[in-house]
Amino acid sequence: MAGSYHHGNLRQALLEYGVELAKAGGPDAVVLRDVQRLAGVSNSAAYRHYSDRQALLGAVQAYGMTRLGEAMVASLARVRARQPLRRRALARLRATGQAYIDFALAEPGLFRTAFAPGGPAITDDVVAPDRHPFHILQGCIDDLVSTGVLTASRRDGLDEAAWAAVHGLATLLLDGPLSDVTADRRALITERLLDVVADGIN
Repeated sequence: MAGSYHHGNLRQALLEYGVELAKAGGPDAVVLRDVQRLAGVSNSAAYRHYSDRQALLGAVQAYGMTRLGEAMVASLARVRARQPLRRRALARLRATGQAYIDFALAEPGLFRTAFAPGGPAITDDVVAPDRHPFHILQGCIDDLVSTGVLTASRRDGLDEAAWAAVHGLATLLLDGPLSDVTADRRALITERLLDVVADGIN
């Protein structure tokens, strides 16, 4: 709420307002002046922490990417451990894909913001590797190779291809011709995509 900030960590407060705006309106809603107004601080106070809109947008993008990664990690934790290693490796890959699409549908504004063009590169010094969606996916594909589900010779390019598959579907469901399908059909299409990925690996 406007004027609610009085003391404490102003940088964090500005980021939290930026995240609220992203959730409500996507990347275009992340405006430094609006964040400064919501925090109830002067322009100069806000600029000491975020020099321009791109700096603020980059921080919100890193937050969104981290949240997506955390959703994927939580999904991995629910994969049953006591099962054959090959089956578990495939289940882990599927869990990351399902979590990716579920997050996009649950947090569309934050998801759109995380991948908006024009922000800084999301590197390991911006998002921790163990919370970076692509690194989490890579770890799952490492498991496929180590358990013999996938031969090392077929590995190159698969990380990017699997990422493109789930990201492409998420984008179609949010902003493309699949945006009007029912929840049941979304679930069916997602299941079919994940089946195709798994079948292509086996």
